[in-house]
Amino acid sequence: MYENWKTTSLYDLTQTIAADLLKETEYPWEALPKIGDFIKELGNQLSLEKYEKKGEDVWIAKSAAVAETAAIHGPAIIGEYAQIRHCAYIRGNVIVGEGAVVGNSTELKNVILFNKVQVPHYNYVGDSILGYCSHMGAGSITSNVKSDKTLVVLHTPDGEIETGMKKFGAMLGDYVEVGCGSVLNPGTVVGRNVNIYPLSMVRGVILENSIYKKQGEIVEKYNK
Repeated sequence: MYENWKTTSLYDLTQTIAADLLKETEYPWEALPKIGDFIKELGNQLSLEKYEKKGEDVWIAKSAAVAETAAIHGPAIIGEYAQIRHCAYIRGNVIVGEGAVVGNSTELKNVILFNKVQVPHYNYVGDSILGYCSHMGAGSITSNVKSDKTLVVLHTPDGEIETGMKKFGAMLGDYVEVGCGSVLNPGTVVGRNVNIYPLSMVRGVILENSIYKKQGEIVEKYNK
């Protein structure tokens, strides 16, 4: 049971500097409360040839492109060749992977972005993990707290999983495409290689290799 939502089912752990943290988890959201401490420990081990420490608990790769108008608060690690664009806001407990793009007015908080993730235009991503090459279209966001402030419960075809967490945004597997203007509700888990239509309101779990058209209409991808 629940195999589809396990860390190893969603992610290629060779594509993140946070592999050692995620290897300790059965389900990826178990890593969320540990991101900050992991960054502090890992940051002090990073190569001084490749990374520079700037401010308190902030490590930025020398090859990364960081706009002067971006705000970065630690703990944070900005990976090699990443782009942090105009007015991006990194609130802390954030790992930005190699070659990732954090765009104009995008806000990140308690997040792991795998390598080559793109959150390029007006995105909010909180208490979430985004897999290798995943992409959030313009204006798409993760909602990380339920309106009634109760703990997040994951609803799966195999049964419910109690997370014990009040703040839980979305777990996106590798190669997920989220359409513009979509909202990922608290406790959303999306399998690898899923496409989500623009303006979608997503909750619960979505199996890998699917196309999410709207609530109740999810179709399997097929190869021509």
